[in-house]
Amino acid sequence: MEVQVAVLCDSASNYHGKLCILGTFDTLYTTQLPAVHPHCSIALRLVFRDEDTGDSKLRLRLIDEDGVNKLPADIGANIHVELPADMYFLSKNLVFNLQQIAFDKTGQYSIDILLNDKMMARIPLQVVLRPPNQPV
Repeated sequence: MEVQVAVLCDSASNYHGKLCILGTFDTLYTTQLPAVHPHCSIALRLVFRDEDTGDSKLRLRLIDEDGVNKLPADIGANIHVELPADMYFLSKNLVFNLQQIAFDKTGQYSIDILLNDKMMARIPLQVVLRPPNQPV
């Protein structure tokens, strides 16, 4: 499996096999802690080949600097891959919508994408404290 696209964004959708992404970002600015980000999406486009045929388990983790997963539940998908005889590869789009993610401290975070417990991609994220009157 190859991760072709892995981004954190405002929103995303799978539109007839096309991955539509709006507003990618890697920094959250806040004026207070704890901070709650109301909504974001993780958009993935994965490419599978013959050797990937079968069932796999994809999992997402939002890891803080201490190695703690900040997501409230096990987020991911069970993926079944079966390439049609006339195709060389198969692409799948996955969109995960996250609501009300809380950050109790500033610092560096990462969104880790694991397939069958193997790290496939890492999306960086930082949370930065800004005074209310300082522009972003």
